[in-house]
This record gives sequence, C-alpha cells and structure tokens, in this order.
Amino acid sequence: MQVVLLAGGLGTRLAEETTVRPKPMVEIGGKPLLWHIMNLYSHFGYKDFVVACGYKGHVVKEYFHNLFIHDSDWVIDLRSGTREQISSVNPDWRVSLFDTGVHTATGGRLLRLRPVIGGETFMATYGDGVGDVDIAALVAFHRRHGRLATITAVHPPARFGSLVLDGERVCQFSEKPQTDKDWINGGFFVFEPQVLDYIGGDDVPLERRPLEALAADNQLMAFQHAGFWQPMDTLREKQFLEALWDSGRAPWKLWKDREHESRRLLSHEERAGHGPHRLQGDVARRVA
Repeated sequence: MQVVLLAGGLGTRLAEETTVRPKPMVEIGGKPLLWHIMNLYSHFGYKDFVVACGYKGHVVKEYFHNLFIHDSDWVIDLRSGTREQISSVNPDWRVSLFDTGVHTATGGRLLRLRPVIGGETFMATYGDGVGDVDIAALVAFHRRHGRLATITAVHPPARFGSLVLDGERVCQFSEKPQTDKDWINGGFFVFEPQVLDYIGGDDVPLERRPLEALAADNQLMAFQHAGFWQPMDTLREKQFLEALWDSGRAPWKLWKDREHESRRLLSHEERAGHGPHRLQGDVARRVA
C-alpha cells in the first residue's frame, strides 16, 4: 500500500525555519521530520512512499537523492572519477517525489497524484506531525468498516497550562497537558481511490468539502488514537519535539535505530549494481 506524504505547504507559522526549507524538512535530532514520519510507517511494513512536493520541493528531492551517498561508505577514485559503494545502512524504502505545485491545496495535491495512486487503497498524512499511531491497527480498522475513508482522531495538545481551582486555591496545575475531551483531525488517513472523486481541483483543501461531503455520505470513519500526537506548527513546538528526541524518550520513535547497527558489507555483486567499480577488490576490502 502506498503512503502519500503531503510535503508542499508554505509553513508560514514556522518562518524561522521555513525561509530556507519546507516544513517537513525541518530537522529533529539531525533528521528531517519527514524522515521520522516515514520511519513510523516503515516500522509497520509500509515502505512505498509518494511525496507530494511543492514549496521548495527541490530541498526534498535533493535530500533523498543524496541520502544514498550520505548514509553509505564509499571508495572514490579521484583520478578516474569512479566510486564504489562498500557498505550501507540505507532504509529499504521506495520513494517517489512529485512536484504538485507551490500553491496547490492539500486536496489538490492528492488529486494530482491520481495517476500514481491508481485504483488501490492508499494512506496519506501531513508532513508536519508525529505520533505513536498504530498503523497496523489503523489499516485493520479501515478494512473492517468498509467505508471510503478513515481519519485518525487525536486529542489536541493544550496551548496553555491547566488549573484546577477550589475557590481561589489552585488544587492542581499542569503545564500544557493534552486534553482528553475533544477530538481533532490528526492526519494519518486511509483512503479508497474513490475519495479522489470528492476533490474538484487544485484549490480544494482536503479538510473542507471533501471530508465534509464524505461525512455527509456516511463514508468517513474515525480511528481514535488516544496516545501521543504533536504537530510542528511553531518554533516552540519544534523545540518541544527536539527536547523529547534528545531525552531518548520520543514517544513516536517505535523503530530500531539503523545507525547503531553494524554497517552491512556489500557483496561484490551488489557493489556492481551501484555503478562502475574499477577499483581493485583488495583495496575496497581493506577500506571496508
């Protein structure tokens, strides 16, 4: 099943970071937020990604183009210009990157990807929010109810500290707790391809007419996620996610670190598949 990542918005509320890169490429722990989201899906076995690029989309494309080089070990022959990959910890993802327009709305981006999505069930999410969502349970829920669309409902993080009062006395204080009363759209959608028929064009936000019409037609169901969920709309939220990551207890990190594993030495046949390898084998082995 393909996973569509909406990564083309302007990110104006995070202008401190987004003047030079799109919001999904803002780094948490030295990795773009998009990487974190993709690792969540990959943890549950979903590794076929379609990235809907827009604002500064070249930054996204260049990142994935260079990821193969940056996360591998190489031998470079500076005289001939040839290189040979020796080892790798690259994820086994398939990543398709498409320019869906700078000013295209979220629904319009999905509609532009219709030839890529085809006639199969697909998932979609925003490129600026993370959570410890059980993707396997989400997909199972969607399969079970048989409607066209599933939205993940989450509790919104509170913007202000919470006070419990007994008259004028503060009985309890909680700094920005997550409310357990309201539900909001947390992304992490599962869609049947017929959902695209509800989108009229580039200027249609997914969150307006399409989802409203699906709900009116009894075709929208909510997967209720009561766990961690956090958007990254402001610098303060970015710093909050960074602090969680640095603590080693980031709730959305369900996957095992590849960086801490031993790099896998590629066989001669595998190295041959990564371009010219005119260097002598004994040199490559010594470097590895």
